[in-house]
Amino acid sequence: MVGFKPTDVPPTAMVKFLGAGTAACIADLITFPLDTAKVRLQIQGETKSAANAKAAQYKGVFGTIATMVKTEGPTSLYNGLVAGLQRQMSFASVRIGLYDSVKQFYTKGSERAGIGSRLLAGCTTGAMAVVIAQPTDVVKVRFQAQARVEGSRRYQGTVDAYKTIAKEEGLKGLWKGTSPNVARNAIVNCTELVTYDLIKDTLLRYNLMTGSCPRSCGWDPGTW
Repeated sequence: MVGFKPTDVPPTAMVKFLGAGTAACIADLITFPLDTAKVRLQIQGETKSAANAKAAQYKGVFGTIATMVKTEGPTSLYNGLVAGLQRQMSFASVRIGLYDSVKQFYTKGSERAGIGSRLLAGCTTGAMAVVIAQPTDVVKVRFQAQARVEGSRRYQGTVDAYKTIAKEEGLKGLWKGTSPNVARNAIVNCTELVTYDLIKDTLLRYNLMTGSCPRSCGWDPGTW
C-alpha cells in the first residue's frame, strides 16, 4: 500500500483468520493430553455395568495420564487429535480471527467501538464458531472418551467417526450439545475478547504502553 511501511500495514481478515486457527492448533498439540485426561475424569463413573467393573480408575490429572499410558499406551493421550485440530482451525479462526471484522460491521466501519458493539461481536463470533465447529468437537470428545481396551473401538478413524455418528444417530447427532455450547462460548468470548479489547484501549489511551515494539523486532502487535 502507498504510504505504508511494511510494519504499518494492518493484517487482513484472512491473515487474522488463519493466524488465529494456526495458533490454536499449535496450542492444542501441546495441551491435548491434558484435555484427554479432563474428558476421562469427567465421564468416569458414568456407567456402572459389569462390563466396566474392571475399567481403569483415574485419580487426578497426572494420575489419569499415567494410567492411560500404562494401560493403553502413550498414543492414547492423543486420541481424537485430528478432530481436535479440525476443531481449532474451524473454531478459533472464527471466534478470534473474525472478531475485529464483525466488530467493524456492527460499528459500520467507525474507529470508535462502544462496549455494546464489542459485546455483540464477541457473542456473534462465539456462537458462529460453535455452530460451525460442533461436529468436530463431538468427534473429538467421542475419541477421547473411548478407552482402547482389548482392541474394542467403536470408531476406527476420524472420517469413520463422522460417518458412524451420522448413520446411527442422524446428522443432528453431530450437533449434539450445540445449545449449551453456544451459550457457554458466547459468554466466554465476550469475557475474553472484550476484556482484552478494553484493557488494550485503556493502556494505549493513557500511554501506559505503546501499540508497537522496537523496529528490531519487525512486528507491530498494535495492528492485531
